[in-house]
Amino acid sequence: MSNLSVVSDVSSVPTVVVPESVRFRAACPECRARFELTAGAIRLAIGATSRTTFYSFTCPECDAAVRRTAGERIVELLTDGGVRTLRLHTGR
Repeated sequence: MSNLSVVSDVSSVPTVVVPESVRFRAACPECRARFELTAGAIRLAIGATSRTTFYSFTCPECDAAVRRTAGERIVELLTDGGVRTLRLHTGR
């Protein structure tokens, strides 16, 4: 964790207004349930590489924590859809 640093001023970060009706289809690898999630139920973490970029959510059926890697297109869809995003970077 010592490689992470905190950005203190986020007032210049643009925000996007997204309708509450935006939903994302997802599936749980544990119980195999299929469902739709709101943007608020998903978290996106963008790392320095594709291996460290992922989205996560909790399965509403079995409460399993699900974490999947996210490619460029998924990152674009989730950010445009209003999913909260955390940018991971190493301190220099």
